[in-house]
Amino acid sequence: MGKKRIIRKQGGTVNQGLRSRALARATKKRVERGTLNIQATYNNTIVTLADKRGNTLMASSSGSLGFKGAKKSTPFAAAKVGELVAERALQMGMSEVDVVIRGVGSGRESAMRAFAGKGVAVSAVRDETPVPFNGPRAKKPRRV
Repeated sequence: MGKKRIIRKQGGTVNQGLRSRALARATKKRVERGTLNIQATYNNTIVTLADKRGNTLMASSSGSLGFKGAKKSTPFAAAKVGELVAERALQMGMSEVDVVIRGVGSGRESAMRAFAGKGVAVSAVRDETPVPFNGPRAKKPRRV
């Protein structure tokens, strides 16, 4: 009969090659204050770091870190993206950020908490989730 082979899956870990590539891609500027934009959709979480003028310094998403399918939209994946961007922000010398959150996904809060947990001060949090004024056109009334 022989021994049973057990294959263990590494659940929810970040691909180290993708992580190091994301850290190497960012700019080498020295910036002290900036803006952190978090776009949390139902399918992904995108975190963008910009300076005060709005010029993007670094962007990362849970999909770019190696998460696939339904795992991209989890709070865990969003936290990993937040940590990665925070590490890069510290390398740039960033000490304070304003946070702008857009979207209704599950990674809204966890990305911000992970970013703040790395030691970058969060001075303001703004929610700019787009809300439709009127919505789509209503269905025509039924004729009976």
